[in-house]
Amino acid sequence: MSQNDSFIDEVTEEVRRDRLFQYLRRYGWIAVAVVLVLVGGTAFNEWRKAEARAEAQARGDAMLAAIRQDEPATRANALIGLDPDGGAVAVSNMLAATELQEAGEIEDAVAALDAVATDEAVPAIYRDLAALKGAMIGAGVRDVETRRATLAGLSRPGAPFRVIAQEQLALIAVDEGDTDAAVEQFRAIAVDAEATRGLRERALQMIVALGGEIEDLALPGGE
Repeated sequence: MSQNDSFIDEVTEEVRRDRLFQYLRRYGWIAVAVVLVLVGGTAFNEWRKAEARAEAQARGDAMLAAIRQDEPATRANALIGLDPDGGAVAVSNMLAATELQEAGEIEDAVAALDAVATDEAVPAIYRDLAALKGAMIGAGVRDVETRRATLAGLSRPGAPFRVIAQEQLALIAVDEGDTDAAVEQFRAIAVDAEATRGLRERALQMIVALGGEIEDLALPGGE
């Protein structure tokens, strides 16, 4: 390599170095900002996680304190007085409904369940469960057509509590003296692959008690 070539290479390298320093002076703040955002975002996420854990623990402690009250009515009032959100409010209100039911305050228990069943902020599965329990304990508080309509909606295909809702519809038919309809519904439950063993056994017992036949039923799993 000639001296001229060597000199040109050195000058070229110096120019490149100068340009690099210029770019760093002009745009280096962007890299610093990116680093700060990444570090700050990580710190913020950790803070949010810690805050969420603290909130969940506080809700749990408040719920436990409410459950430890001596009287059912006192426990119910304490549970309803909590201010949790999402699924937690559903759980607290359903626990309160159980306490009210135990205290004999069925109308208030059904009202607590209705509050969950109609709250769009609550996950659908909790709304369905509250509606089901309200229909189950609501005899004498809700008219039969209202209960039947609720249970019919809960027995739709794909609903999480479909088979239990069907059992409740069959029991309403029994109460009304419509034996044929009740037997037909219990037979449908007995052969339903989604029915639990306990539910299937109850259905078979009811069919026999109502004078129906079970020998011709094709039970799931060859039971």
